[in-house]
Amino acid sequence: MSWGTNVLVGQSGGPTAVINSSLAGVYEAAKALGAAHVYGMEYGIQGLLQGKIVDLDDRLDDKMEIELLKRTPSSYLGSCRFKLPNPATDERPFVQLFELFAKYGIGAVFYIGGNDSMDTIAKLSAYGAAKGSEIRFIGVPKTIDNDLMYTDHTPGYGSAAKYIATILKEVICDSSVYDIRSVTVAEIMGRHTGWLAGAASLAAGADCNGPDIILLPERPFDENVFLEKVAQLEKDRHNVIIAASEGVKNKDGVFLCDLVSTAGQLDAFGHKAILSGTSRYLADLIHVRLGCKTRAIEFSTLQRCASHLASRTDITEAYQVGGASVEAAYRGETGKMCAIHRISDTPYRTETEMVDVQKVANLEKRVPDDWISPDGMHVTEAFHHYARPLIQAELTPIYIDGVPRHLHLH
Repeated sequence: MSWGTNVLVGQSGGPTAVINSSLAGVYEAAKALGAAHVYGMEYGIQGLLQGKIVDLDDRLDDKMEIELLKRTPSSYLGSCRFKLPNPATDERPFVQLFELFAKYGIGAVFYIGGNDSMDTIAKLSAYGAAKGSEIRFIGVPKTIDNDLMYTDHTPGYGSAAKYIATILKEVICDSSVYDIRSVTVAEIMGRHTGWLAGAASLAAGADCNGPDIILLPERPFDENVFLEKVAQLEKDRHNVIIAASEGVKNKDGVFLCDLVSTAGQLDAFGHKAILSGTSRYLADLIHVRLGCKTRAIEFSTLQRCASHLASRTDITEAYQVGGASVEAAYRGETGKMCAIHRISDTPYRTETEMVDVQKVANLEKRVPDDWISPDGMHVTEAFHHYARPLIQAELTPIYIDGVPRHLHLH
């Protein structure tokens, strides 16, 4: 393949603990395959439209910087939540982008992100094909939500799952300090899918029972059934632990968080931008109806970028999909996303494969029905078999003066 001399990479959507490992994978593979320059979009496609572009060769010129990048949380290049229009109704941003591609001699574009970011790659690749462009467009998967279709799992999820399981174990220890009956509700991210809430079950082990209840968006919330179960659990143990997805809805389709908050702001893709208050609603409901001591905890954005608790498996796979995406473009593929295919659980083995990005864009993968308990308030052993390998091993941060050292663009 002729690269058109240079390649371009951007990051989009919410940050993760390992998105920069994918960036490192793209960069090193592109240089190894002969790219003269690797350019980065500052603040994703939105920043690129504003002419914000950086030559990464000036920033990542030694191995230590690559190792720091792999251990740096959040998005090194910056991010955005920007939806490209349909080119049939508004072609202007596409004309501008392809002029930029020509100006910088871009032969391949890589966009690291979730299902909305795959929408960007799908539109760019379709527009390029219609115009006879030879530029290759490849999506590199990233999201803690783990909701991308046609991939076994998504880089970013394993580290978020490891953080959730670890912190919940510590919350469980904390809740058992006093000889007082109580209920603790931990709110975990997940707008429409319960992959992150389900990860709370990984806290269970020889030294911990894990959460007693897990509420996922895949099941409508039944207040009476829920309270009946909490009341029964409270009779059997001092401390009841509940893990609840922020996106749980009642039988009428109303987010529980909306019952305590009217923060209904939507992002550019029509998603609810702020989901907060589910744990508070549940804690108040239990306190009022059952009369017991309750506590609400929100893990909030802390679960996205906890690189100090990152999964080595996750970091390695994030790097691999970055490199494999470049190799696919080098072979001439375009309009694809690099997916992870699981070969076996024991031993855990995976490989990468390319899938049509049009099949991925704007869709969501939900937790399978048979991985959710019959009462809808926990996950099954099948979920554990799936998720447990993704949280294995650690990559120690590089500590300077007692705190982790990170790499920053500015």
